[in-house]
Parts: sequence; C-alpha cells; structure tokens
Amino acid sequence: MRLIIVDGLDGVGKDTHGRLIAEYYKDNGEQVILRSHPAVDNYFGRKAKEALLHPGKMNKIKASVFYMLDVLRSIRKYYHPNKKGTLIMVRYLMGTAYLPRKIVRFGYSFFEHFVPISPYMFFLDAPSEEILKRIRERAEHEIFETYDALEKVRKKAMLLLNNWYVIDTSGSVDDTFAAICLILEELDNQ
Repeated sequence: MRLIIVDGLDGVGKDTHGRLIAEYYKDNGEQVILRSHPAVDNYFGRKAKEALLHPGKMNKIKASVFYMLDVLRSIRKYYHPNKKGTLIMVRYLMGTAYLPRKIVRFGYSFFEHFVPISPYMFFLDAPSEEILKRIRERAEHEIFETYDALEKVRKKAMLLLNNWYVIDTSGSVDDTFAAICLILEELDNQ
C-alpha cells in the first residue's frame, strides 16, 4: 500500500491537495483511502478538535496528544502495507510542531517510531502573511491561528523537515498540484 503524507500549517491547502491526490489515483483506477486529522468519526479526533477551539497551554497540549492518538488510530485501522491501493493521510507527524518548543523534537522522534514513514511525505508551506489571509476567510478559528503562533509553529516545523518534500503553496492550487504531481510520478516510477 502506498502511503502519502500531506502535512503543513493551517491554511496551506492540505485538505484541498489531499483530495486532488486522491482523485489523481482514483482516476488511474486505484483504491484510495483519504484520512484527514483530526477526524470527527472517532473519540480522539473529536477531543483534538474540541481542544483546538479553546485557548490555553493545557488545550494546546491536549490537542497535540489527542491528535497523535487520532493519527495512530487511523494507521492501525487503514494502513495495510501488503495490500494494494493508496492511503493518504492529511496531517500526520507535523502536529508535533504545535507542542512546546522544549519537547517538539522529542515529540516528533517519539511519534516517528510509532508510525510508518514514507518517501511520499509532502510539507505544504507558505509565508505566514499568506496563511493568515486564507485563515481569516474561514468561519471557525483555532487557537494557533494568529500571526505570532503561526510564525512560532512554522519555525519549529522547519527543524523537523528531514526527508520531506517542501512545496510552496503561495501560488495557485493548479501550480501547487502540478509540483506535487511531478514528485508523485517520479516516486511511482522508482
């Protein structure tokens, strides 16, 4: 089973590009499972989402912990390495970048030992100003959606990006997806 990771900060188009990648493989006749976290179809995802909507340090930690449990649940339930098809995980390891700075590397390394790592790992990125402009168009706002919070999380995420394809999403959706498709084709042909 091909495992594709689509990650990044809020407002960079993770869900949009996850859906486009799913369509890309479905159009080629493949079975595709698309999981976006936090998922509202289970306890861990609902608790993560709930914590994201409330301020405070404890809610940040709760959101990160429940988010990780949600991802672990999805891996256990949907990832079968010996089966055919594609599993696309939107939001995966980079949720650890939202942890306090002192434990972000530890959190990433710890979590990395419990989930499969894939050559298909995409970190979608854009300048914080662009991200904030996109986020302001949403009806619902989460605790990390301020300029200062985005800058802090982005800096922490950049420390963790070994073996990730970093994709600039500040252009159009079509341009971004074209860049992703080039990498998908290259990886699929290896």
